Amino acid sequence: MPCVHDMGEGEWEHLIHQLRTGDCTPFLGSGACAGTLPTGRSLSRQMAVRWGYPYKDDHDLPRVAQFATMKYGEAVYVKKQVCAELGVGGPPDFLDPLEPHGLLARFPVPVYLTTNYDDFIFKSLKAVGKQPNTALCPWNEGMEYDEELFGSEAGWNPHRDAPLVYHLHGSLQDPKSMVLAEDDYLEFLTSLAAEGGRTAPRMLPPAILAALTQRPLLFIGYSLQDWTFRVMFGALLRAVPGINRRRNVSVQLVPTPDITRAEMQEMQRQIARYYEQWRISIFWGTAAEFCAELRRRMGTVP
Repeated sequence: MPCVHDMGEGEWEHLIHQLRTGDCTPFLGSGACAGTLPTGRSLSRQMAVRWGYPYKDDHDLPRVAQFATMKYGEAVYVKKQVCAELGVGGPPDFLDPLEPHGLLARFPVPVYLTTNYDDFIFKSLKAVGKQPNTALCPWNEGMEYDEELFGSEAGWNPHRDAPLVYHLHGSLQDPKSMVLAEDDYLEFLTSLAAEGGRTAPRMLPPAILAALTQRPLLFIGYSLQDWTFRVMFGALLRAVPGINRRRNVSVQLVPTPDITRAEMQEMQRQIARYYEQWRISIFWGTAAEFCAELRRRMGTVP
């Protein structure tokens, strides 16, 4: 069934040119791992059962994790349990033509941003012969950060053969770094709000500021309906106003499949109209469907 407000021919042509030339910053969320890792909602419900979460909103992972943190009295213990749950399986098949990490790794992109805890994009870049570096966003005062990366002079200089993978919300390799519970999100957003007033950056080093302001963003794996995305991107816009100077693209699941076609189209119109203020064009579909359409239109991938 065709979707309203889908990307037009000009938008596709523009995006393909950006990917081929590396003039793009992929921004990966949990939906990019569909089929390999549980979605945020699925993981939340699994952990809610394990932790005895008694309320109906068991799909809300930050709230469920906040409950567990209060129950056990230690955030790191809760985060380690989530790490164990997510670390059970191996990485996806990067040779699969519909796998987003493997596809994105082939383009000459210098910086990849992610709010995922996994290392799939790092491994996919290694798989195609690149030498990626990875760094964690120091969103709380207890986290160390690489002084070279955050240097006020040059900092790191990521490029197509040695790209930088920047984890905004932490990594499975360091449970303390994970933005998981409501308290974590509040601290992350508070720190991000203060970033704009700092003379020396702490959360957004020069290479990341350049990726956010000099190149358009390609969001894969987020729902524009989720408050966590809206609040995070809204905070980024306030901290880095230059983000919305370029036309961005977001891959979005069609909202709520158990509604009528007319209701679905109206919801799509409302979402597209709301995010037009952020200069976001929307592809309605899964990450795999986006990869299939991108490959079809490109013919060949680097």
